[in-house]
This record gives sequence, structure tokens and C-alpha cells, in this order.
Amino acid sequence: MEYSDVEFEHISVTVNENDLESGALKILQVIRPEWPVASVRFKLLTDGITNKLIGCLPEDAPENETVLIRVYGNKTDLLIDRKAETRNILVLSKQGLAPNLYATFENGLAYRFQPGCTLNKETVRNPKIYNLVARRMAKLHKANVEEEENPKPFIWKKTRDFLNLVPETFSCAKTQRRYVEMRLPSQTDLNEEIIDLQMALEKVDSPTVFCHNDLLLGNVVFTENENNVTFIDYEYAAFNYQPFDIANHFAEFVGIDVLKVDYKSDFPSKELQIDWIKIYLQEFLEREPEEKEIEALYINTTRFVLVSHIFWGIWALIQAEHSTIDYDFLMFAKVRLDEYFARKKEFLALKVPGNNAKL
Repeated sequence: MEYSDVEFEHISVTVNENDLESGALKILQVIRPEWPVASVRFKLLTDGITNKLIGCLPEDAPENETVLIRVYGNKTDLLIDRKAETRNILVLSKQGLAPNLYATFENGLAYRFQPGCTLNKETVRNPKIYNLVARRMAKLHKANVEEEENPKPFIWKKTRDFLNLVPETFSCAKTQRRYVEMRLPSQTDLNEEIIDLQMALEKVDSPTVFCHNDLLLGNVVFTENENNVTFIDYEYAAFNYQPFDIANHFAEFVGIDVLKVDYKSDFPSKELQIDWIKIYLQEFLEREPEEKEIEALYINTTRFVLVSHIFWGIWALIQAEHSTIDYDFLMFAKVRLDEYFARKKEFLALKVPGNNAKL
């Protein structure tokens, strides 16, 4: 059977995040009824900090038949439009831009496993690999996704929606105490920053395209024998400013280990960014880009790094209140927001020279 051709279905099952294997078996009984239950082996995958992910495969079966079952993190429905996520995966999978979806269930989904390795802080800098990532992003940005005419970038509304979910006081006294001790900004302060950013960037001379919006290292799978990369986890996919998706990916070069994050050392150099952007534009424009086009996108990308920092900083404050995953979300928020404030004046001062045409 060619599992990639199977139509997805919704299964009325809720998987307990503390008993993933039992829940996964219920899903497999529907989408893989021919698999002998006793032979199924499970592997917990730990690349993400939002959801729980488990790989399922019978003994002696080829690796490419693995089913991945993703259980949504606690209260993530407050952050993510799950219907839109499902729709996007179905549309993109038909264009070869997302893994095939097998099923949705009450608090998650099951999809095709892509053999390979997720990126890390070393492989993301490998020219062979970042060439593939840049070209894949360009293809995604040209994907045929139905939307109203002239769609608006989602980032400003989504950021404000996130801000409204940040608690005035955290329900856990320890979390609240740490929040105060870390001197993290208040809702009022963050709202003022969003206003500043929107005023500075909402009229940027760049197209609105369909973006992944969350291209961290764990969401890029490199399959060496196919010389290919695959993007996964389209939870935040939506129309957005072109440079945001690139900026967000560059910001993720530092990884997610909050004790080892070092933007001075691990943020990509200008030389790497320029090379990456040139490759991207070759694919996006289907021609050799002009130097002024490369420079314009580089400058706009640098400015949108600020948006990435404040967006995920606010996101982390919400996760600090609701997530049951063992991760220091408050420290993540501090790292991202500290970097935002450290770079704000410098990055917003950058201007695109001349009156460049839209890319």
C-alpha cells in the first residue's frame, strides 16, 4: 500500500500526554489496522518545546513507513488555529511542500515521517544544506494557497492576540516571582513596542507571501541520500511579510537551549546571510538577482529580526503560564526580549537605499 495516497480522517480520540503509547495505539488501530499491536515500537522525539511527538513503527518494517503522532501542548489551542493548520498541511502536501497528513484527532494529528535528521547549530551553517533551505523557503513563498485577494500579513494581529493572553499575574507564585526578578517587560511596555515596530515596518516595500513563520532548527529535516530538506510543523503558517520568514529562521540559528544561546557568536554572519538571500532570490525570482535586490532584502530581513524576537518572547510568556513541558519558558522570553531591546535602535535605523521595486 502507498500510504502517502491515503486520505486523512478525523478520529474521535483524545491522547493523554502522560500515556502517549496507549493513545497512539488507538490512532494506529484506525489508520494502520493491519499492524500487529504487539510488534509496534515507539520512539519519543524531543526536538520541539510546544508539543509531544512520538514515532510509531512495527518491528522489521522499513523506516519510511513510520507514523508520527503529535499531541498538542496544553492550551496551545489558544495560540493556534488548528483548522487552518490542517487545511494548510493538506494544501501544501499536494504540492510536495509538507508531509502527508494521515489523520487528525481531538488533540493532535498523525502524519508521514520524513527520514533524515533535523538541523542543529552546525548543520544549518553548512552551505550545501542552507542552499536547500533557502530554495525550499522560496518555493513555499510561491505556493498556491487559496486566500482572499491581497491578503494582509498576519503578524501584527497575531502578536496582539498573543499579548492579550499574557496573564497580568501568573497563577504559579514561583513563576510570578521569577517574572518580577527577571525584570521582564509589562503588557503595557510590550504593547508600546509593538506599536513602534508596526509604525516602522508595516509599509515595508516587500511582498506578502505564504510563510512557515516558525522555521526553527527542529522544523527542518535534512535527508542526505535524497539531498533534500523538508519543512514540518505548519502550526503558524500564514500569509506574512517575506523578510519575516527569513529573519525568523536566522534568529533560530542560535538554537533553543536557553543556557547556551549566544547571539553574538551563533547568529549568522552578514556574509552567510547575503549568500543565503542570493540563493533564495535566485529561486524566488527565477533569475539572477541584482545586488540592490539582495541588499534590500538583507536590510529588511535584519529589521524583521526584531519582530521575531518580540513575537516569540510574548509567546514564551504565555507558555510559562500554561505549558506542562519541562522547559524554562521565562528564560526563553528573557533571552528573546533582551536581544530585542539590545538591537532595536541599531536595526530600526537601517534603511533600504534608493526606491527599490518590490521583490
